[in-house]
Amino acid sequence: MTRFAKYTWGVLGFNILVVLWGSFVRATGSGAGCGAHWPLCNGDVIPRSPQLETIIEFSHRLSSGIAFILVAGVLIAAWRLYPKTHLIRRSATFSMIFMVFEALVGAGIVLFRWVADDDSSERVISISLHLIITFMLLAGLALTAWWTSGESPIQFRSIKSVFWGFGIGFVGIILLGISGAITALGDTLFPSESLVEGIQQDFSATAHFLLRLRVWHPIIAVVTGFYVGFLAMIVAGFEKDKVIRRFAWLVGGLFVIQLGAGLINLVLLAPVFMQLIHLFLAVSVWVVYVLLAAETFKQPVSISESSL
Repeated sequence: MTRFAKYTWGVLGFNILVVLWGSFVRATGSGAGCGAHWPLCNGDVIPRSPQLETIIEFSHRLSSGIAFILVAGVLIAAWRLYPKTHLIRRSATFSMIFMVFEALVGAGIVLFRWVADDDSSERVISISLHLIITFMLLAGLALTAWWTSGESPIQFRSIKSVFWGFGIGFVGIILLGISGAITALGDTLFPSESLVEGIQQDFSATAHFLLRLRVWHPIIAVVTGFYVGFLAMIVAGFEKDKVIRRFAWLVGGLFVIQLGAGLINLVLLAPVFMQLIHLFLAVSVWVVYVLLAAETFKQPVSISESSL
């Protein structure tokens, strides 16, 4: 493995940690720790006599800034090491574009005060958009890291059912991520004293819309889980490539573990540590699914038209 490949894998890992820390900021209600200031924190480059919430938020901003620089390093290296039309250049550029979007949306969330105790529909829209951008960023970095490790680039198959089969899975995982982000926000802003109380709130006509939206997350999780698991079994059964088979079984296994973690998170009333574990598993499923698709599309056709 080249130094550039190791560097890119490291950048992917660091960005995942930044995502998890961002969730910690939301779960602890520290999003307003720097006030409605960006890129400054409460009007200062380095906050003076900061409170705990300020330290948490400022550290997230600092780590996000480091992530921006690291992704820029991936882009610069890719443009220096690979020819103009090489796919690694494109995936690195793709990553940098979404890194910029990530920073802009994050700044907007702070400047418009869609943080801390805000329960507006604008905050729901912003965190949904933030989730999509984050997934696209991680996908770009994962593909760049995978291809710089010596793997062949994608060659889209002519069989449309294979393409659409994976495409439906991508949409399902993204919708699951969005519903999870909304559910986590509702759990943070409107904590329940018991599981029974939480379920009653979910179905109450007078409850806040964030609470009534929570009911969709387990439904989407089960539907997406069954679909992705079924797709993984088909791929594992028809593909002869060992790497693809391993990725397929890993996707299915991770989804089962994620569903279990989601159930535990529900029963324990969404403690912060379980929210972080649940998010880490969701991100892991996404990254592995992206790599499974990349490996499947580069192979000669072996899945029959009727299989998907």
